[in-house]
Amino acid sequence: MKGRWLILILILSFVVAGCSHESQAVRLVLPFRPDVQFAPFYVAMERGYFSEEGLDVSFEHLPENEAVALVGAGEAPFAVVSGEQVLLARAQNFPIVYVLAWWQDYPVAVAYPKESDIDSIEDLVGKKIGIPGLYGASYIGFRALLSSAGISEADTTLDSIGYNQVEAMLAGQEDAIVVYANNEPVQLEAQNFPVELFKVADYVHLSSNGLISSESILADDPDLVRSMVAAILKGIEDTIEDPEGAFEISKDFVEGLDQADQTVMLRVLQESVLFWQTEELGRSNPEAWENMHDILLEMGLLEEELDVKDAFSNEFLPK
Repeated sequence: MKGRWLILILILSFVVAGCSHESQAVRLVLPFRPDVQFAPFYVAMERGYFSEEGLDVSFEHLPENEAVALVGAGEAPFAVVSGEQVLLARAQNFPIVYVLAWWQDYPVAVAYPKESDIDSIEDLVGKKIGIPGLYGASYIGFRALLSSAGISEADTTLDSIGYNQVEAMLAGQEDAIVVYANNEPVQLEAQNFPVELFKVADYVHLSSNGLISSESILADDPDLVRSMVAAILKGIEDTIEDPEGAFEISKDFVEGLDQADQTVMLRVLQESVLFWQTEELGRSNPEAWENMHDILLEMGLLEEELDVKDAFSNEFLPK
């Protein structure tokens, strides 16, 4: 009889232990569509870093404005968005907070032919410059670059060309183009069209892409935030240390990546990694947030000043 009771107790203990380790379902909204640049998240998934933290993470891709609305409304606990989106959303009373700085530098740049008469930012005056449009990170980065040199937008001729910068440059339609330094320049050089860059990050430090959550989750479930941050940081670390391995993992998450030009796409990831590296991964720089705040005010995208320190937190990084 005692033996039966002992067996029953052991069975119940295993059941209780199993229940206590059930994973928590977590929705993570990433920008736009699957891309090799999201390799750290794919690595965290593939290598079980989310699972180790007790998280059952699912990815969803949406535009950034939709992502901040979902997080702000409590319909998604986490999203990855750029720094300007955080400030613009908070100005509209969305209670979101940036908890992990993934990109340490703003990746926007102005590219121009290596064989041209452009040597400095001041030489952009009077030039025709192709840009996806007068919106988003490309436009904000471009305006910040001009502002650093005391130049106004009116001193240049902006040409809204959509995401056709590579084609426009190859066709000689633009004197310069606004690009992501980790992307279009790689594509141009692969077609034997060398370019030089004015990287925004070389002139002004701006808050860039990172993980956001809501004020309510930070207050009510801080351990969830710490777990999410810890898992993503492991994915970032692994990708920095071994971009080739991360690239291979990404093929299972990005449709068509295995059929794409492997050399170019791997180079895009390698160039992206350069924007993530820092002495302390994940930590926000207050100066970058102040700079972003100031350029948004200058552009009229913010109508009044915000308390920037409420927009981000380093509290949830590993101690």
